[in-house]
Amino acid sequence: MFRELIRKNKKLSAEECIHVLKTEKRGVLSVNGDGGYPYGMPMNHLYNEDDGKIYFHCGNIGHRLDALRHDSRVSFCVYDEGYRNPGQWPLNVKSVIVFGRISIVDDMDRIVDITTKLSYKFIRDDAHIQAEIAQHAHRTLLLELTPEHICGKLVEES
Repeated sequence: MFRELIRKNKKLSAEECIHVLKTEKRGVLSVNGDGGYPYGMPMNHLYNEDDGKIYFHCGNIGHRLDALRHDSRVSFCVYDEGYRNPGQWPLNVKSVIVFGRISIVDDMDRIVDITTKLSYKFIRDDAHIQAEIAQHAHRTLLLELTPEHICGKLVEES
């Protein structure tokens, strides 16, 4: 069902893919939008090592949710900042694409746990995180991406 990379020598290992998903803060989530057009939007995310799923928080209304209610299949693309080899101009970037299905998490304990972990990717202020969660968790919409296929590659600009 999912295509294999053509340039197999550029393929990232499963461990490298997970590293990119864990360490990078943002990616682009793409859904099947209105009129058959893809709809992609930048999203903060958390790769949860405990269950191998990717989590996002979002608003309770809008194009993204309308699309997900119609079709839960998505792709999520994350890439790192890249590096240059000494004396060379091309940027080398590790990119990862995840294909899977999204569901809505409605268990408040999981919402609090995941949003706490997600918050720690951006800030280390326990008091601030706990205050935000206490104030907003009851109205937080948490999306859970269950991967069906993860593939990554090293892209060299040239």
